[in-house]
Amino acid sequence: MYYNWEKMTNTEELRVVCNLIRNGEIIIFPTETVYGIGANALDSNAVGKIFAAKGRPSDNPLIVHLADRNKIQEIAQDITEVEQELIDNFMPGPFTLILKRKPIIPDIVTAGLDTVAIRIPENIIARGIITYSGVPIAAPSANVSGKPSGTKIEDIRKELEGKVSAIVDGGETKIGIESTVVKVIDEVPVVLRPGKITPEEIDAVIGKVRIDKNILGTLNKDEVAESPGMKYKHYAPETSCKLVYCKDELDQIFYLKKFIKQYDGDVVVIGVEEHKEKLFLDDQRFISVGKKDNLEDYARNIFSALRKADKIGSSKIIIEGVKMEGLGYAIMNRLIRTCEHDFFEKQ
Repeated sequence: MYYNWEKMTNTEELRVVCNLIRNGEIIIFPTETVYGIGANALDSNAVGKIFAAKGRPSDNPLIVHLADRNKIQEIAQDITEVEQELIDNFMPGPFTLILKRKPIIPDIVTAGLDTVAIRIPENIIARGIITYSGVPIAAPSANVSGKPSGTKIEDIRKELEGKVSAIVDGGETKIGIESTVVKVIDEVPVVLRPGKITPEEIDAVIGKVRIDKNILGTLNKDEVAESPGMKYKHYAPETSCKLVYCKDELDQIFYLKKFIKQYDGDVVVIGVEEHKEKLFLDDQRFISVGKKDNLEDYARNIFSALRKADKIGSSKIIIEGVKMEGLGYAIMNRLIRTCEHDFFEKQ
């Protein structure tokens, strides 16, 4: 079943969708970050359908979505002052906090960890579905595992239709990359996955923050992933990708041209609008993610740009990187994994 709620939520359709959740089915629904594929987080069998639909490894934990802060105590315990301060300042919103779980959350949701990742989306459709379903909803991004996350239904409908019981279309997502994931260790917030909420914003609230060493790296097969997005190949199209970042803009243009020539021009470049003419590429070979000084547009557009580039069928996708600060951490975290660490950098 497909429902379009971009302009207005249909009450009767909402009732149908919520009944599906309560009855152990899985659905696709919008959030402010990316689309999610969700199930009743308290139902192990239902959650198992998410892993099957995505082809997701079982040791990759899920995020549990709640409708409001009052529900956190039902699935998490021993919340510290620092954790509560993060909850008060960043929830609802594009922010996930890892807390000590209560036994009510099945092992399949947490990959057997004694913690649970919790988020309260601010998207009105997502919160409506969670509220009227009456259960917490476990939901990773709506895409086949390893592929770019879905920010528009048309980007993901073909690969997931038939694997879910309902698709709810809420239009293009506002942010375009997944939530910031934080775990408090020794009273210090540690960013495990960067997102729209930046380390600088967390530091401004708590007075301290640390960035996990694996943000720009990856875990080994035998290491435990405490957050989604830490361990496996993510966000990648079929076409192999190369990431290029130079601090100096003239260097950036020079090296982009160099790599275009290396692949005999059989490339698609994903980059900022101002560089299209300088690279002498037409609309078929250049996909803009927005203006060079607008990281929010870059974040919102990157996953759709990757999917569009993949359809062109070139031998390589070359992607312009950004400075690793603020929202740039989140963008580069996604792109380094997209390119499987094929990354050229010149500071």
